[in-house]
Amino acid sequence: MDPVRNPYAPGAGQRPPELAGRGRELDVFDIVLERIARGRPERSLMLTGLRGVGKTVLLNTLRSQAINRLWGSGKIEARPDQSLRRPVAAALHMAVRELAPRHRAPDRIDAFLGVLKAFAQRSAPTGRAGAPSKLRDRWQPGIDVPAATGRADSGDIEIDLVELFSDAAAVASDVGTGIAVFIDEMQDVGPEDVSALCAACHELSQIGAPLIVVGAGLPHLPAVLSAAKSYSERLFRYQRIDRLDRIAADQALCAPAEREEVEYEQKALDLLYDKSGGYPYFVQAYGKATWDHAPRSPITAADVRVAAPEAEAELAVGFFGSRFERATPAEREYMRVMATLSLVEGESGGAVRDDMDAAVPTAEIARALGRKPASLSPARDALIKKGLIYSGERGTVAFTVPHFGRYLRTQPT
Repeated sequence: MDPVRNPYAPGAGQRPPELAGRGRELDVFDIVLERIARGRPERSLMLTGLRGVGKTVLLNTLRSQAINRLWGSGKIEARPDQSLRRPVAAALHMAVRELAPRHRAPDRIDAFLGVLKAFAQRSAPTGRAGAPSKLRDRWQPGIDVPAATGRADSGDIEIDLVELFSDAAAVASDVGTGIAVFIDEMQDVGPEDVSALCAACHELSQIGAPLIVVGAGLPHLPAVLSAAKSYSERLFRYQRIDRLDRIAADQALCAPAEREEVEYEQKALDLLYDKSGGYPYFVQAYGKATWDHAPRSPITAADVRVAAPEAEAELAVGFFGSRFERATPAEREYMRVMATLSLVEGESGGAVRDDMDAAVPTAEIARALGRKPASLSPARDALIKKGLIYSGERGTVAFTVPHFGRYLRTQPT
């Protein structure tokens, strides 16, 4: 098989050649955009799922849908050590620049940009005595108009974001369209900023303003939002992005291959699904390795077996290993116990099965380590901050990365 023609694309946020199994999510977003265009109330959207299920790819595809409808759009990636002011300002600057050529009143655009500049430059660092400083951040957002005063510049992120989003929505309404702000890794947004985002989305939904936030994050994102504002459960539309079913996984492999006049034998597809578990990133990784090793079409199960070690070695270094290396020895010990506890007996004492993506009670981890649960809190909290585990329910933790438990059980202690 010609490696140059290899159609598969395992990569962080890289769109696969066939976006299989996501038709429902795309249809739902089309409805959201159409309802807002008709002045109907709609909720902002939150995508949740494990690493490697294609949240970023889907987020980018939804953004393309908004752009195709002539919406203003901007995208940011949240970081735990960064305030939302600068990235949100940059995203809205991009969105309004897309709308500006269609606006009949340039003064209205300039007025909004003045508010945006004031919002971006306003910060409230803590002084020596603990009081908020009145100094403005030296960072400049690249906006040529003077910063406005008295609007979105109070220093309180919740007040300022509500005012900024309201003004941005008004600009979009002037041209008969909307604005969508896309936020990746949304679970990393700080508590104050999460509260402000919820408050801003709440205000916009009440007045029917044409601005929505589309976020993507790990499975505990709903809990993060709920901790900030109790009404967030009703404020957003949540969509769980999971692994592909068998039909969609086969489509992700076969459709690009058919365009290159290559076919798969059924047993090869069976084995590829067993190896990948239907997780989109793994589907691409195993598909790419299999293509490179297959001598000819049709691709057989034997080709998959020959290629699988190479795919697994690449995943071990790039997908699993890079994350494992970020953990301290104490954190690795914690995760190894999680991996061991995910091996459970089948029903009626049957064969041991690998329930690698299931949640594990923290009390059982403490018992296995012979420690008190409270003494393990620092390791657990550090792993959550590093994005290696999450707590979907009180008293339990699970890996954010599919098949991570299986990988850990292959590593020397």
